[in-house]
Amino acid sequence: MNPHEISPKVGSMQWWRKLARRIRVPLGFVTAAIYVIEAARRPAHPAAIAWSLVLVLPGLALRAAASGTVKKNRELAVTGPYAYTRNPLYLGSMLMAAGFAVALLSWPVAVLLAVGFALIYIPVIAAEEQFLSETFPGFEDYCRRVPRLLPRVTPAKVQSSHAVASDAMAADTDSGGFSFALYRKHGEYNAALGAALLYLSLLYLRPALEGLLDRFR
Repeated sequence: MNPHEISPKVGSMQWWRKLARRIRVPLGFVTAAIYVIEAARRPAHPAAIAWSLVLVLPGLALRAAASGTVKKNRELAVTGPYAYTRNPLYLGSMLMAAGFAVALLSWPVAVLLAVGFALIYIPVIAAEEQFLSETFPGFEDYCRRVPRLLPRVTPAKVQSSHAVASDAMAADTDSGGFSFALYRKHGEYNAALGAALLYLSLLYLRPALEGLLDRFR
């Protein structure tokens, strides 16, 4: 076999990784729409909604900390939440998804979220790690010290590395701590807004629709 040829299996994996990266955002909107429709069909469960906060709030906090730390494509993030897990953004998303599944008390939605995360985020993580490995010389050492998803108990001490960047790009790189400017730049506040809207849907969408229908009867 020609060493430069790509096997069908490897080629299909690369194809799926590219597709997963392209569709993950629109698929997220589709999933949110399905969730809202299901919330309109089901009565609210206040106790389940309250318990869901145990997962959703830490998920939001983890995503916020990660988005305010990472400098995409320029510096290998190894501080803050990245000292515990290589994918804090995705871990935060999974915590939030699990929390909202608890809030709705719907097995079909829970299965949909679990399957969706498996099909989309596993190849996306693989593609991103391939890029990081090719871009940052310290990534392999970082992988040996920090787990891919489930966090370690204590923070790992890893030396960060930088990609080749222009002076203008490098000027935006600070000490590696949390930066509210990065948080805003990455638009992470949208996650909090989305979570708030989903909770409002859980609490008030069905009563509002029932009240509207009563007015037309």
